[in-house]
Amino acid sequence: MSESFTRAAAIKLADNGARALSAPQRLTVLGATGSIGLSTLDLVSREPERFKVVALTAQSNAENLAKLAIAHRADIAVIGDERCLDDLKSYLAGTGIEAGAGEAALIEAAARPADCTMAAIVGAAGLKPTFAAARQGRRVALANKECLVSAGDVFLAAIRASGAELLPVDSEHSAALQSLAGAERVAVERIVLTASGGPFRSWPLEKLREARPEEALKHPNWSMGAKITIDSATLMNKGLELIEAYHLFPVGVDQLDAVIHPQSVVHCLVHYIDGSVIAQLGPPDMRTPIALALNWPERRVTPTARLDLVTIGSLTFEPVDEVRFRGPAIAKAALARGGSAPAILNAANEVAVAAFLGGRLGFLDIARTVERSLEAAETRGLIRATESLDDVLAADADGRELARHTIETQN
Repeated sequence: MSESFTRAAAIKLADNGARALSAPQRLTVLGATGSIGLSTLDLVSREPERFKVVALTAQSNAENLAKLAIAHRADIAVIGDERCLDDLKSYLAGTGIEAGAGEAALIEAAARPADCTMAAIVGAAGLKPTFAAARQGRRVALANKECLVSAGDVFLAAIRASGAELLPVDSEHSAALQSLAGAERVAVERIVLTASGGPFRSWPLEKLREARPEEALKHPNWSMGAKITIDSATLMNKGLELIEAYHLFPVGVDQLDAVIHPQSVVHCLVHYIDGSVIAQLGPPDMRTPIALALNWPERRVTPTARLDLVTIGSLTFEPVDEVRFRGPAIAKAALARGGSAPAILNAANEVAVAAFLGGRLGFLDIARTVERSLEAAETRGLIRATESLDDVLAADADGRELARHTIETQN
């Protein structure tokens, strides 16, 4: 992959040479108890001589965080919820592992010297710690969507300033990275991300109105956290990924698209100007893109199921139905609007998803809440340029407040 096909050279390439492996790779995992964090540590446990775990963090699961810190001999474990600090200290008593709590401790842990930081804190809470990791000028394996969705230009400026190496962990963006290998920018026509369609792919509109959280959480292919699983059900997740792709790869908004692919075998298709299409295929297991991000440009043996296309038999593709699933269209419109619009979109979506999971909002009202929040932001002049992390956080606060007001007034 030529450097010309990375936005602002954020992704360092194979010709930089493989990372020296004479010493263990120092690794920090932000969001260690989530699905990405656990998959990362599963890989680490299989080659413990290759990694030195520096810091592990979690939001509130002190017991599991402590177990992971002990198992992987971390230097420090940090819990986001300060009320859990005493529990964490108790679980770590006698281990010699340092314990911390709160936002400042999360940021300090992320800033500790590490060769690679797996940034997997869900939501806007991951912004400050991931920025701190980026300032080290080392590798950031990015699973936190908000850094690119809400703070894309600001985050990439921080990456460039420090000389850090940014590698995507999302399966679709990892697939795009691989499918763009050797490409020049002018040769690429468009990038198409695939979506499984979630649990409601074949549901009619009227039935979707009655969809319940427990039904939305039953993803047909992937095992993920609650928030991203709901985003997959609404297809807003695909919209957020289109915004991420825009920041990772220098294509225009009109060169990005999504397609439904129920088997979740093809993760991205790159269309070239000569009519060729290059795709990356793999089983729906996040350990594959995680392993690539940890070891790039090297590939390592990964304990995933091997793809058997004969057994699968067929691969099918469908267009996104924008009547039933408004997420991708809303996200692309926010991206085209620019400024703080994507940050407001992301924040409003977080609030709406939480309201749905709490039984206070209908399934179709998630997208409606996001769209109305963006309309209100436009009307009130709240969509502005974002030139700093503080600007992004202010836009995030605006989006949350607009969404809460929208939910209150439409119920």
